[in-house]
Amino acid sequence: QVQLVESGGGLVQAGGSLRLSCAASGRTFGSYAMGWFRQAPGKEREFVAAIPAITRSGGSIYYADSVKGRFTISRDNAKNTVYLQMNSLKPEDTAVYYCAARWMGASGLTLSNTYGYWGQGTQVTVSS
Repeated sequence: QVQLVESGGGLVQAGGSLRLSCAASGRTFGSYAMGWFRQAPGKEREFVAAIPAITRSGGSIYYADSVKGRFTISRDNAKNTVYLQMNSLKPEDTAVYYCAARWMGASGLTLSNTYGYWGQGTQVTVSS
């Protein structure tokens, strides 16, 4: 079992930056692959970024095409935390951002139905 708590959302102007954090409970954080997803009003939840479990050698980091070059996912296993650094924000990035965790595995990291644990979400609003 792992519990996830997101923070760092807020209101920012277009072109600005935010850093989201997701703190996880438990002592096996390094064994979980972590993902960020987002859901805008009236739209389905979509993949943003994912980072493999630290114990998985050779695993890849994934980004949605819409955020490549602007967003960076990282993890600090000593702090049981995964981050999403978001730069050059656009109004279309406005959404509730969710952190998700799954036990190990390296395939299907972009698919929300492969994650078993979810945070409550944090709102990101980008004004034009």
